[in-house]
Amino acid sequence: MAATKPTVSIVIPTYNCEAYIAETINSVLGQTLKNLELIVVDDGSTDRTREIVASFGTSVRLLSQANSGVCAARNYGIREAAGRYVCLMDHDDYWYPDKLALQVEQMEQHPETGLVYSSFIWWHPDEKGVFPHPDSFDPASFPTGIDEEFSGWIYHLLLLDCWILTSAALIRAEVFDECGVYNESLPYSEDWDLWLRISRQYRIIKLNKSLTLYRQHPKQGNRMARDIDYRAELLCGAAEKWGLCSRDGRCITKSRFIQNIAYYQMEFGLRHLASGNLKMANHFLIRAWLKHPAKLKTLAYIPAGLLGWRPKW
Repeated sequence: MAATKPTVSIVIPTYNCEAYIAETINSVLGQTLKNLELIVVDDGSTDRTREIVASFGTSVRLLSQANSGVCAARNYGIREAAGRYVCLMDHDDYWYPDKLALQVEQMEQHPETGLVYSSFIWWHPDEKGVFPHPDSFDPASFPTGIDEEFSGWIYHLLLLDCWILTSAALIRAEVFDECGVYNESLPYSEDWDLWLRISRQYRIIKLNKSLTLYRQHPKQGNRMARDIDYRAELLCGAAEKWGLCSRDGRCITKSRFIQNIAYYQMEFGLRHLASGNLKMANHFLIRAWLKHPAKLKTLAYIPAGLLGWRPKW
């Protein structure tokens, strides 16, 4: 007799996460929805991560690869996943027990939907670096139901910000066949790239209730100063390819899009200013101002930086 197909496959890519991986796994195993498949893809960890994952026994399927990056690890897990739905969970985040049950309920009620996501809670450590216990938050205090503004055809909204947290999303498995998987050449904004592609082909639902804790670290990738402004490049490429409108006719204006790109370029410049790279910082601050000349504050950062001022992140 064939084994029952999992309702949800959860893929957790991990690398050197011995401090948090057990708490993340336990939050998955504590879901009220059962018939789950939990796949952890170790991306060449050098600490005790593999040992900790293996201690969970048969409740977790542990896969390993040489260090190749989070996109390659996620794609490995997606290829191995057997569930009708797939979640890509980060290795240090946390789910409340009803997360999957509420999302699968929406998927079953709306078969035309390709992705269901939810609000989330920013999970910051205290001054000693200790993260508050998940029970110290009260998800029940958040409104229930669907956020209609950020549901449906939301491609145009994703041209403004990456509203979907990877750990907070549930994806119909066949979506990957239609829209592709993670672009392994992207070191940053790889999730945003996938959401843009999915939002061109599928309706999306957002739940108001916060169901995920998003752990914050001082050295997270989104705080780093990079050589390439991946956000602006991604969004400009999408707008050039697909325009500024969703399939239902909802759009953002060209001026709003350009001002948004200017904001990202300004922020990119400020990150380089914070790291002391004045040449890169000034280059992007000027580019940002040229896109949005009315925002004179962007230009003011240049002399401030030359005089020694640095923003704090």
